[in-house]
Amino acid sequence: MAPNNNQSVPPVPILSENRHSGIPANLADKANAAKARVWKNKTFSGITQRQGELPVLPPGIERQKFNAAIDELKQLLGPEHVVINDKPLEDGWYLEHPNTHDAFHLFDPNDTVSSAAVYPGSTEDVVTIVKWANRYEIPLWPISMGRNLGYGGAAPRVRGSIVVDLGKRMNRVLNIDPEQCSCLVEPGVSYYKLYEEVKKSGYPLMIDPPDLGGGSVLGNAIDRGVGYTPMGDHFANHCGLEVVTPTGEVIRTGMGALPGQNGADNPTWQAFQYGYGPYVDGIFSQSNFGIVTKMGMWLMPETESLTFMATFPRDEDFEDIIEIIRGLMVRRIMGNVPQLRHVIQELAVTGKNRKEFYDGQGQMPRDVIRKHASKMTCGDCGWVFYGCLYGTPRAIQESLEVVKSEFSKIPGVRFLFPKDVPEDHYLHSRARVCAGIPEIRELEWLNWKNNGSHLFFSPICPTKREDARRVIDIAIRVHREYGFDLFPTFCIAPREMHLIVNIVYDRSSQDEKRRAIAAIRKMIDECAEAGYGEYRTHILLADQVMHTYSWNGKSLLRFHEQIKDALDPKGILAPGRNGIWPRKYRGQGWELLGKGRETSTPEKSKL
Repeated sequence: MAPNNNQSVPPVPILSENRHSGIPANLADKANAAKARVWKNKTFSGITQRQGELPVLPPGIERQKFNAAIDELKQLLGPEHVVINDKPLEDGWYLEHPNTHDAFHLFDPNDTVSSAAVYPGSTEDVVTIVKWANRYEIPLWPISMGRNLGYGGAAPRVRGSIVVDLGKRMNRVLNIDPEQCSCLVEPGVSYYKLYEEVKKSGYPLMIDPPDLGGGSVLGNAIDRGVGYTPMGDHFANHCGLEVVTPTGEVIRTGMGALPGQNGADNPTWQAFQYGYGPYVDGIFSQSNFGIVTKMGMWLMPETESLTFMATFPRDEDFEDIIEIIRGLMVRRIMGNVPQLRHVIQELAVTGKNRKEFYDGQGQMPRDVIRKHASKMTCGDCGWVFYGCLYGTPRAIQESLEVVKSEFSKIPGVRFLFPKDVPEDHYLHSRARVCAGIPEIRELEWLNWKNNGSHLFFSPICPTKREDARRVIDIAIRVHREYGFDLFPTFCIAPREMHLIVNIVYDRSSQDEKRRAIAAIRKMIDECAEAGYGEYRTHILLADQVMHTYSWNGKSLLRFHEQIKDALDPKGILAPGRNGIWPRKYRGQGWELLGKGRETSTPEKSKL
């Protein structure tokens, strides 16, 4: 069913009215304009009708047993906090994303779909849900807010799982400590909300947002996401967790395990990460070993910053650029997590459809990119670097002189600052993000294709010329083979780089979805063979990625499975997340290892 694009676009939800998942009022106009551009590029409704008896059931659970279990759960939590997934599946939009399936579906949306969603309001509610799930052996799929778009969104890996949506009711900033520069948050606190709460407090503090501000602060850190200030490694800057284990016990990590005076929280829970004994926080990141219900996060004192862009005219200067960036990073001249992007992304972030630049088949030719870039602020160039410097005005100026001196070794380099570019230029958005102000601009990528969706390929490599060249060459060749425009972004730390490749596809096209999956599967395997593994991936690719970490006969995976079986004997918590399956699912055909299967559920299972 095609959409009626003449209809008015419903306004986006506002944070103050929606409690947790909306946009701050000051960004509402930008968000509504961004949504309108997406609506303009829709050629199908984004609504999938359902067939058969609903809801779909978890594996091995008969309908009578499921109905009895749901009735009990409604009695435990209140019927308004348990919602059956029996309606058409609506893909929605970034701020109105579904918690029923993947909004950017690669398979049939009915494939990775939940049976119901439950909305806990406290850690105690989560304990109740987990103990209930153990009694009935019904799988749970916890999400913070479900905006893990490009990696699977809120979709459960096992069809029929119950989505535990922590964000809707558990969305408080529990504490902001201006002396320790820290905060304590629940899963439903977005970067938008944390920023608003910090500003409301009046404390001179900064947060570290990723490209888009609508995701969960807790969820992003637990999935080891990154931002762009000096505190861009989010998991490295968390401090203290409260976790519900798969059997329903509550633990606190780090100093939180030591009771505070008179029952209060320990005063150093958000000050010292390790506590006493083995450091266990890491096993709750990118895993299915527990449900994190509270997290401490370090903040930055407010400081001045200067964001800039540097353009490099020739594609072939890539290796030399990488070498210079590494020197700046290891010497800590650069204060943030900078980005190196190919110039085609300057076209994409305008929010225009690809057809406005090129209406041909296959990849956009390099001469077409050059023609359009030459009319833009960046000019006819190959690579664009976005960086930021922090500190006093004098310190910033001294660092800038070093950066300019180093980059001047590349012939033709140009520096541009916010004062040099129009108000609608992407540099202003980068400057706000680097100053700790959450943004909405990065959504413009989706307009590159009709019904725009994206899939992230995210390998790690050293910040060295030869490694960077090997990885980018694999991406170039595979994108050319499968006919996708290549959007590479290197997010650069002192000793390694996250290469984030954004495959933008039309989710109404079965051909584009098949090609997107085939392309990313090939890149995963080829990069792994060269020694470069992904740091984060889509739920449908998790098995393949996990199996590439195969040193010593996949001993790491076996270790993960031992932990899983010890902590979750009934296998109820997020089976399959990040390629970790509990004992009852292993050997049943659930793993997707890149063999071309286009369903996440095995044809035959003993469950």
